[in-house]
Amino acid sequence: MDGGDATIGRVPLSPAKFRNPFRTASGETRASVPFVTLSTLWFNTGTLCNIACTNCYIESSPRNDRLAWLTAGEVEAFLDEAGALARDTVEIGFTGGEPFMNPDIVAMLDSALSRGYRTLVLTNGMRPMRRHERALRDLLARYGERLVLRVSLDHYTPAGHEAERGARSWQPALDGLGWLAAGGFAVHVAGRTFTGETEAELRTGYAALFAAHDIAIDAADPSRLVLFPEMDAGSDVPEITTACWSILGVAPEAQMCASSRMVVKRKGDARPVVMPCTLLPYDEAFAMGEHLAEAIEPVALNHPHCARFCVLGGGSCSRA
Repeated sequence: MDGGDATIGRVPLSPAKFRNPFRTASGETRASVPFVTLSTLWFNTGTLCNIACTNCYIESSPRNDRLAWLTAGEVEAFLDEAGALARDTVEIGFTGGEPFMNPDIVAMLDSALSRGYRTLVLTNGMRPMRRHERALRDLLARYGERLVLRVSLDHYTPAGHEAERGARSWQPALDGLGWLAAGGFAVHVAGRTFTGETEAELRTGYAALFAAHDIAIDAADPSRLVLFPEMDAGSDVPEITTACWSILGVAPEAQMCASSRMVVKRKGDARPVVMPCTLLPYDEAFAMGEHLAEAIEPVALNHPHCARFCVLGGGSCSRA
C-alpha cells in the first residue's frame, strides 16, 4: 500500500493524495475495480432526512437537498434498464437521506418488488417510516420477505446511539425496529464501530438488546447485524495500489463497486446519473453517465472512502 500502514489515525490527509485516477501521490499505479455484474442497483431517493447525524456518510440532514427526490417514473426506467443489462440482478436498494420522506417511496418499492427483486430499504426507523405503516403492511402481505428493512441503530446503548444521531433519537428508532420485528417484517440492523469496542463486544451488546426487546435478529450474523467502519475523508489513509491486492489478500472483484451501482439526481439536473457506489453521491469525477449501460467501466479507487470503507474496512452496503 502506498502511503503507510492500514492504521487510520487523525493525521490530516495529504493534499497530494487521491488527485490522479491513474497514479498515487508517489507515482505507483492506482488500483481499480472491474465491473463484474450488476448484483445490486441502488437508488438514492434524496438527501433530505428528518435528523442530522454527527458523521453522516453523505451529509444528509433536514436542510441538505443536494440530491433531489427521485420519482417513481425515474426508478421504473432504471429498473427496465437493469432487466435488460443484467439478468442476475438480485437486489434493489433504496437509501437517502431518509427514503420514507420521498413522496413516491411506496410506489418505488412496489415497482421493484413486483418485478421479483429482493428489495432493501435503509431507514432510521423513525416517524417518516411510521407514517407508512399501512402501506408497509400491505407490501409485506403481497411480497413477504423479499422486502427487507435495515434500521440504523448506531450502538446498542441510548448514549452511544444518540452520540451519533442526536438527543431523543434512541427511543423512536427502537420503537420503529420493534414495530417491524413484531409485525413479521424481514428486518436487519446497521451499527457503527466508532466506540472502539471489538466486533465481538459490539455483537454481544446488540444480542442482549435484541433479547431484551424480543427482536428476532441473530447478532452474530453479519448480514443481519451489519457493523460499518467509520469514515473521515479528511484524515490520512493509504492509497490503494495494484500491489495492495496481493499484500492484503483482497480481491478487486469482492469490492462493492464490482457488482453495484447507484442512481442519484442532483439538485437542478434534468435527469438522474449513475454513480459507482452509495458513498460517492456528489463527486463529479465518479459520474458514469445517465444510463446503466454507460456505467460498466472499471472504477479507479481515487477517493479516501474507497480505501477506508471498502478495501481496508471491508464494508459493503449490500445484503450479500
